[in-house]
Amino acid sequence: MRSVRRCSRTGCTNPAVATLTYAYADSTAVVGPLATYSEPHSYDLCEEHAMRLTVPRGWEVVRHEGEFAAPEPSVDDLTALAEAVREAGRVDRPVDRVDPNRIDPMGAQRRGHLRVLPDPIED
Repeated sequence: MRSVRRCSRTGCTNPAVATLTYAYADSTAVVGPLATYSEPHSYDLCEEHAMRLTVPRGWEVVRHEGEFAAPEPSVDDLTALAEAVREAGRVDRPVDRVDPNRIDPMGAQRRGHLRVLPDPIED
C-alpha cells in the first residue's frame, strides 16, 4: 500500500502536495505538482512550504500557478488497504506471543515493534 507522502521539511508532518527540484546549471528551483513517485533528488513539500519557499540571491523560483491539490487515493491504494485489513482479520493468522515480563535495556516494555515507555519520574 502506498503511504501518504509527508513534507520533507524538518518537523513538518503535513501531507505533501508539491515537488521541489533544482536545476543547478540554471540556478533555478522548480516547485510543481506532486510527482507521481518520490525521487532521490527531489523534495516533497506541503502547500505552506511550497508557497513560502525562498532561494539564495541570484537564483530563480519557477512555481506552479494555481492550487496544489492533495493526491486522491487510487484503486490500488484502496485494494491494498482492503487486503491488509482482510489479512489482519484472518483467524488462521499466526499470533506473536508477547512475554509481558520482557523489559528492554531502556526500561521500556516491548510489544512487537512497539514500545510502552514507563511513566516519567514524578517530583
